[in-house]
Formats: sequence, structure tokens, C-alpha cells
Amino acid sequence: MKIAIADRVIDRQPTLNAPRLQLRPLKAGDWDELYAVASDPKLWELHPQRDRWREPVFRDFFDQALASGGALVAIDPAHGRIIGSSRYDLARAEPGEMEIGWTFLSRVYWGGAMNALLKRMMLEHAFGFVERVIFVVGEFNLRSRAAMEKIGGRLTSRIVESPTGPPDRHVVYAIDRDSFETGPLNQGARVVCG
Repeated sequence: MKIAIADRVIDRQPTLNAPRLQLRPLKAGDWDELYAVASDPKLWELHPQRDRWREPVFRDFFDQALASGGALVAIDPAHGRIIGSSRYDLARAEPGEMEIGWTFLSRVYWGGAMNALLKRMMLEHAFGFVERVIFVVGEFNLRSRAAMEKIGGRLTSRIVESPTGPPDRHVVYAIDRDSFETGPLNQGARVVCG
């Protein structure tokens, strides 16, 4: 989905391609394949919403992702299957910012370079429109916090309270265009849009 902010149009659902990963807009027909990934309870052990692996809970997440206009699925081109998803959003972003979040990948891809590649691709696209990208992470989700620091995210002083469900605090990490250019993610070939 494209959205205009001031005089700029931000494409929040691009198709991005790299040799080892493709990101494309989420479609309603992706339900079965994406839920097959999300139904693993271990994915959500440290997440504030630990029961997201349950079908009705993930259905809400999926429907919100579709309605957001910024959700993408991650596809491993080696076998053509969906391996996770992520999302661009502007609701909690300040002027000149965009949020990247709601990211999850199949555990098969944990510990490797896939999360970093996904974030690099999304950041590279976002920096065509904004100066800074934020990531909202559960305060006690130590796995995600460590992943943010590994890719160059800087912890800010911002705190976000969960608007739904149990009261959960989230911390906010940020990567700006300049730190991205010199940071750990800006290695390798450029991403191709389209």
C-alpha cells in the first residue's frame, strides 16, 4: 500500500528481491502457509503474546496484518515457500520515521543471516522515504532485543505500552540513515525492487 505523507508517497508494500530472500505483499491466500510457520509455540516463547501460535490468536494477527497495508511475507527462493513475515507501519512513528516490526521467521532460519538480510532489505527500502526507522520490542523479549543490537539498533528512551491485552511494556530501538550506512547491515549487494 502506498500512503502520502506531506509531498511524499511511501510504498509500504513493495516487492523486494535478493538472491537468498524475497519479500512481497501479504495476501489473504497466504494464510495456510504462513500459519504453518506461526503455529510453532517455540517462536513465541519470549514474545509478550506467547499464545500467538494458537489459530484464533494468529488469525487476529493475520487479519490485522492484511488490514495494515504494510505487511510482507518472506519467501526463501531456494524452495519457494513462505518462511515468515514482517510489516511497515506509521502509527507509532514520529515525523521522519517509519516502524518495522511484527517480524517472525521459521526457527529453521534462526541463528543464521536471514533476519539480518530481511531487516537490511526493509531498511534500505524505508530509507528511500524516511530518515529513521524504529523497532518496538517487548521489554523482556531478550532474544529480539539481542537481535536488534546485533543489527545496529540503538535503544532509545521511548517506551510503548501495549494498547490491547495484558499491560506489556515495549522498548524502542532506532536505526537512522547515517548509522545504517556505516553499520553492520550495510554489507553485500543492494536489494532490487519490483
